[in-house]
Amino acid sequence: MTRVSLSRLPGDRVRVVDGDRVSELAVGELAAYVRAREADAPRWVWDDTARWYPPLLAAGVRVERCHDLRLGHHLLRRAPAVDGRLLAGEQSSGWERLGPSTPSDPALFAVDDATEYLRADLEDVRQLAAVAASAEAARLGLLLAAESAGALVAAEMTYAGVPWRVDVHERLLADLLGPRPPRGARPRGLDELVAEVRRAFDAPGLNPDSRPELLAALRRAGLEVSDTRASSLRALEHPGIVPLLRYKQLAQLFSTNGWAWIDQWVREGRFRPSYQPAGSATGRWSSNGGGALSIPVQVRPAAVADDGWRFVVADVAQLEPRVLAGMSGDRALARSARGADLYQGMVDDGAVASRNHAKLGLLGAMYGATSGESGRMVAGLTRRYPDAFGLVEDAARAGERGQVVRTLLGRGSPGLGEVWDRDPDDPPIDPDSQARFRRAYGRFTRNFVVQGTGAEWALCWIADLRNRLWRLGGAGPLVARPHLVLFLHDEVVVHTPAALADAVAVQATEAAATAAGLLFRDLAIDFPLNVSIVRSYAEAGKPGAVNSASPGPVTPT
Repeated sequence: MTRVSLSRLPGDRVRVVDGDRVSELAVGELAAYVRAREADAPRWVWDDTARWYPPLLAAGVRVERCHDLRLGHHLLRRAPAVDGRLLAGEQSSGWERLGPSTPSDPALFAVDDATEYLRADLEDVRQLAAVAASAEAARLGLLLAAESAGALVAAEMTYAGVPWRVDVHERLLADLLGPRPPRGARPRGLDELVAEVRRAFDAPGLNPDSRPELLAALRRAGLEVSDTRASSLRALEHPGIVPLLRYKQLAQLFSTNGWAWIDQWVREGRFRPSYQPAGSATGRWSSNGGGALSIPVQVRPAAVADDGWRFVVADVAQLEPRVLAGMSGDRALARSARGADLYQGMVDDGAVASRNHAKLGLLGAMYGATSGESGRMVAGLTRRYPDAFGLVEDAARAGERGQVVRTLLGRGSPGLGEVWDRDPDDPPIDPDSQARFRRAYGRFTRNFVVQGTGAEWALCWIADLRNRLWRLGGAGPLVARPHLVLFLHDEVVVHTPAALADAVAVQATEAAATAAGLLFRDLAIDFPLNVSIVRSYAEAGKPGAVNSASPGPVTPT
């Protein structure tokens, strides 16, 4: 496959290395060049997809594949199977410092600094050499391709946006909070709750947003509490607790998804968040803005498909336990994972007495539970599923020794020194504190291997689904075909013409099976989807919304 690298040059110029040919283009000529060259399906190589792809999408150009050098550099630098010295060379310090583009820095040519004019062709050669020299070249190649495809998906989802009814959102806010307040003021509904809380705690000047003031008011009321988290407050008995909890819930909605959120993130009837692929150490995504990974239930009714269109919402049942079965090669756990409910499969297999016990045991193994009922379940299930439970236990012990661990495809965990960021001039840490920190790092590495591999599966899923949707839609631009609009770790939302909704559901299911085959070639692992075809995102998963193409009924997760 031909690789075509693009690098920024001063004067709004672009350096193009296409095989043996080197040329320059004006930035205004780039979209036409990419559109014409895309007919041969090359792999576009650039420093940051979030910088290069949005202007192409705005010009109506969709690319099939790319290699994101920023994501690749940071992934390979930490990968245990890669010789990091092969990434060193001209401009390598700039690649170390290169961070993701953000909504406030959308331009292709922005600032003149050490990372602005990096040579994509030079870095590409180094990354290819580092992968080729690794004993894990095939897995790393798959991971890099999936990571870069995810960056294309992220840019396309921001470009397309989630259909969003501002009138519905504002009506929801008015019903919950009252009319829109002046800038800097609380809505009427919150003011009324504040007054109720103050009366209940006999604290006329109490600011419930102030943790010290709230703690003091609670203690004056005879309530022994060390924090103001909602989970702690629910355990207390006092007439002021119910309005206080209601206030905290609505204040959170007002601050994160209120009127200011609409003004900033909804344009032309679309919610356009900014995603950051590989925004966490495990490879999971985060959000640079808009909070797309945590849309509150209260405002989901505002996500409404266009007239004549539908949302196809597909989420994976029990993703991480299934990933654990696959990456460990534990055939007994894989057998339990056949079908829609892995936990019930463990019960049917005779491993545990109840579904709740199965869930407690598996989650306990992945998150390091050592006491209580979850700890007892872990001990028993370790004998039943030694490969799966042994894998996470080995990862935990490696972390406690200060060693890095890796995902199935080769992403490396941050080292103990990166997590434990101490000034060398600080006084020595006492042995007990060191031991506690190492145990905490072991709990992190225990979960890292599973969560990171789950992120890899999800990347392969959306990468394949993206191309399936493009082919399904026939002719026309991206937003005229079925297209992804939301991705939440183990859930996707596709906006599609209603006539194609059933076909989209089938493609989502088939893409999940393809992703499983890519990662777990030697072991058949089921990844059943809960699929809903709905007009509003708020309806997903409700009775009557399940699509017949789903391999099974909606299962509890």
